[in-house]
Amino acid sequence: MAVAARQRYDVSVRFACRCLDISVATYYYQPKLSVENQRIADWLLRLTMTNKRWGFGLCYLYLRNVKGFGWNHKRVYRIYRELELNLRIKPRRRIKRDKPDALSVPIAPNQVWSIDFMSDSLVDGRLLRTFSVLDD
Repeated sequence: MAVAARQRYDVSVRFACRCLDISVATYYYQPKLSVENQRIADWLLRLTMTNKRWGFGLCYLYLRNVKGFGWNHKRVYRIYRELELNLRIKPRRRIKRDKPDALSVPIAPNQVWSIDFMSDSLVDGRLLRTFSVLDD
């Protein structure tokens, strides 16, 4: 915007930046390491083409530990997202469950027993624990 304002109104850099409320340093800023970013992008594309199931984590660890590049994970992830290499998140498969069998009704004593642990507290704060055993 500052470049367009300078050309259109024939004003100084300082005046154009002041009118647009930006710093002069921002006007003169030139991005660095664009060649390095292209190198990261090439590596990421190459890795995701050869290893289709690798996500960002495996790609980054391979570049860092195997290839020995010292790139920051935030920088690599930014480029990874710009290239839209994110893997599709698969929904979890649900386990198909059969209908449960009907509960059997005991015919005679001592066929089915049930046990349970129960706990309660008294008025004075002491705990009361019981072990219940029932013959169904």
